[in-house]
Amino acid sequence: MRKHHLIYLLLLCLVFPLSAQDYPAMLSLERQTELHDAWLTERAQTVLPMLMKRAEVDMWLLISREYNEDPVLNTMLPGKWMGARRTTMLLIYDPGNGQPLETLACARYAVGDVFKKAWDPEAQPDQWAALSQLITDRNPKKIAVNRSPDFGLADGISSYHYDKLRESLPTSYRDRIVNGDKLAIGWLETRTPSEMTVYRQVMAVAHAIIAEAFSNKVITPGVTTTDEVVWFMRERSNKLGLGVWFHPTVDVQRKEQDELYAFSGRPGSVVIQPGDLLHCDFGITYCGLNTDTQHNAYVLKPGEDEAPAFLVDAFRQGMETMDVLTAEYKNGRTGNELLAAALAKGKAKGLRPTIYTHPIGYHGHGAGPTVGLWDQQGGVPVRGDYPLHPNTAYSIELNTKVYLDAWGKDIRMMMEEDGYWDGKTFRYIDGRQTELYLIR
Repeated sequence: MRKHHLIYLLLLCLVFPLSAQDYPAMLSLERQTELHDAWLTERAQTVLPMLMKRAEVDMWLLISREYNEDPVLNTMLPGKWMGARRTTMLLIYDPGNGQPLETLACARYAVGDVFKKAWDPEAQPDQWAALSQLITDRNPKKIAVNRSPDFGLADGISSYHYDKLRESLPTSYRDRIVNGDKLAIGWLETRTPSEMTVYRQVMAVAHAIIAEAFSNKVITPGVTTTDEVVWFMRERSNKLGLGVWFHPTVDVQRKEQDELYAFSGRPGSVVIQPGDLLHCDFGITYCGLNTDTQHNAYVLKPGEDEAPAFLVDAFRQGMETMDVLTAEYKNGRTGNELLAAALAKGKAKGLRPTIYTHPIGYHGHGAGPTVGLWDQQGGVPVRGDYPLHPNTAYSIELNTKVYLDAWGKDIRMMMEEDGYWDGKTFRYIDGRQTELYLIR
């Protein structure tokens, strides 16, 4: 059987080679690097001042060593840098009174066009002493560092660097060091108009891969396994020069199945058959932005031209749950408040929802408010208490349990689409799946 599947995959590659016209235009690595640097310059001029003011912090330090990079610092490096060099120190200072921010690099060289070189090793060989001098010269009231007990993406400073910073500063400055959670999360979660213009193209690529995977180009019912579809998605992404930030999932729900999909483990590989309800979970990384998408397909039985009405209705109920959730978005509302309101209204409509929505952007499971976890429907401490801010992106991830009389059991209609909250309205970045894919 396995030999047969290998031959099938080899034939698939020959019969359906990568065709440029099948996918949205893809940027070269050079153009992606130029785009990254342009975005970084724009964000330093627009996002950083807003965040410093909102967090009421006048200095922000990011310190990392090569191969142990702070996830926030990584997003501030120029496109041609693959990581920190030696010990990279970035200093952002707000002098107040409407003056522009200072963005400095206490390093042997400038860090791109944004962070200007501010250390002369010839004049002061000790980098930490040089950093201390830069700080005391500016006399900040608060010195934020990326240290957090609750948000992993905001906890990037190493234990050694935190201790070394305190040791290097005059005693009177040590009490000015504060956790920079709000700055780190705000930087990572905030999307600019320029980024959102490209994000739609990024999503279109992800949608195109799923559409091809859930088609007869890839799936021959009775032959193709769910694992073969998973690896097709991985291989297609690789050929397009894309990263994937998690191993995809393709699973089946069918009348003969005994148990519901288990979130605690990966589904086993099965041969796809007529009458199956297929589901995938897939995410790419392109232009520094991540996608996270769950779509559904139906495998037609002989003589069928459309999906059964009971599955179409189940899909509709899933979409309705998404609408209930996105209608509850409001600035300042916490993730837990959003979760509770959506669950209450969904259940009042007769739906049976489970919601586990998360921010997305620089990271797949991004910075910002957590809106439920599949096993924490009563709210998520701390991370669920973070509020919604404008200009942020989310993966609307959830499932709706539906009882099918025709199958005599419950199924889960699992859905996920990436969308954007501009502070007034919610929209899907590249639309959303509005009907089941059909595989003949």
